[in-house]
Amino acid sequence: MNSKRFVRSLLLLLLQFVFASALHAQATRTWVSGVGDDANPCSRTAPCKTWAGAISKTAPGGEIDALDPGGFGALTITKSISIVGKGGTSSTLVAGTNGFVVAAQSGDVVMIRDVEFDGLLGNGNANAGLNGIRFISGGALYIDNCRIFGFSQQGIDINPSNNASVNISRTAISNIGPQIVGSGAIWIHPTNGATANVTITDTVMEYSGRGLRAEDNSRVVVHNSVASNNVNRGFIAFSNSAAVTLSIEGGSVSSNATGGIYSHGSQSTVRLSNVQVTNNQVGLFADGSGNIVSFGNNRVSGNTSGDGAPTGSVNQI
Repeated sequence: MNSKRFVRSLLLLLLQFVFASALHAQATRTWVSGVGDDANPCSRTAPCKTWAGAISKTAPGGEIDALDPGGFGALTITKSISIVGKGGTSSTLVAGTNGFVVAAQSGDVVMIRDVEFDGLLGNGNANAGLNGIRFISGGALYIDNCRIFGFSQQGIDINPSNNASVNISRTAISNIGPQIVGSGAIWIHPTNGATANVTITDTVMEYSGRGLRAEDNSRVVVHNSVASNNVNRGFIAFSNSAAVTLSIEGGSVSSNATGGIYSHGSQSTVRLSNVQVTNNQVGLFADGSGNIVSFGNNRVSGNTSGDGAPTGSVNQI
């Protein structure tokens, strides 16, 4: 009996040692390189080859940095982490799948900065990437100074199942499924009654199926951004059964083939301040009792089939 207890105790100690060693193996900062190897510890002097190879060796709340140019592959993120590229030369090239999928816990914070996402759409490729970045759960997602292009579905698909915030800044999104119905630069459509609070700053959405589409339980603020040359509309607020608010401050909406700004449903509200809307098929359009509210300082002119008009106005203070 004593020998059995001894064996059990020894096994417990061994398991604790293994677990502690695995935790110890996770570094606060890891590195990837175009000439790295995922068998490495992902240190600066012995970097990994891919984001996926490095993330298992990076502690929650840690950071993966790119040392040099390279294509570092697709990644699923399930914890708080920062992914930092090296200018426009740190790439995720994918075909037939997503670039990054964020499926983290409700309290986790994820940062993606200086990464280029290429879905390889075009040149006869029938197996293009699906979404550049797909966010399905997590507390907060920050996307900064990224370039996303050549995907067949969405550049950034914001589809959280829990209340979450997303901040997109200094990012260029282009050539996202321009001939595919429902494709676009950014799609915001939370599920399970969750609310998505999204802020977009200094971002370009162009040459895609559409610019930005926000649906039920989306609260979106856009600063100094551009939606242009899209096959569908530049900005869409679409309410099915719950409130959608889209506030656009500064920037321009131009040369979108179907229209500039569209509001659908009585619980959909678009607010415009200091926005230029030109050269679209239709400038402003609200249907289904949709609301487009102007602060009286916008420039809506030169739209092919009509400029449209706001459904209401707010005095400036």
